[in-house]
Amino acid sequence: MQYKIQFILLKPELYDTYIEIGTKAYNQHYTHLWPYGDTSTYIENSFTKEVLLHEEKDKNTLLYIIKTDTKYIGILKITLHKKIQGYDKTEALYLDKIYILNEFSGKGIGTKSLEFVEKIARANSKKAIFLEAMQKGSALHFYQSNSFGIVASTQVPFSNVIENEKPMYLLKKDL
Repeated sequence: MQYKIQFILLKPELYDTYIEIGTKAYNQHYTHLWPYGDTSTYIENSFTKEVLLHEEKDKNTLLYIIKTDTKYIGILKITLHKKIQGYDKTEALYLDKIYILNEFSGKGIGTKSLEFVEKIARANSKKAIFLEAMQKGSALHFYQSNSFGIVASTQVPFSNVIENEKPMYLLKKDL
């Protein structure tokens, strides 16, 4: 099924929806990273009204809810200007989060989301888009099939993540 997708810039009246969709999508995909599946550390650092209020005030952060015609299905978080890997902040955009509900995974929504992010990057004259992906898992292959290449190894920044689940890659797509 082909979905018509909208990317809605987050407004305070959508905070609850953003928190609900982001939390649900994260928990559908990443509970295996955490002892006993307890993702509360991540949720408390990503999906609370306090976090969103802080991020919304940051003119360098863009938050979006992904919506089909009738349903909210995912979220995006973008850092518009980021100094990274030899690029100064005017040259690089960082895709912090792209979470899509499991029932909508594999339906082209991730690809449309990356196209949307690339459009923002090009409109801001960026030379590259960066993101991080788990070394284990299907997202890595998805990003590589969308022209992102591995440029460094990193890890999940939370100390209580299961040790052998921490490895991540930093990926880059040249524009």
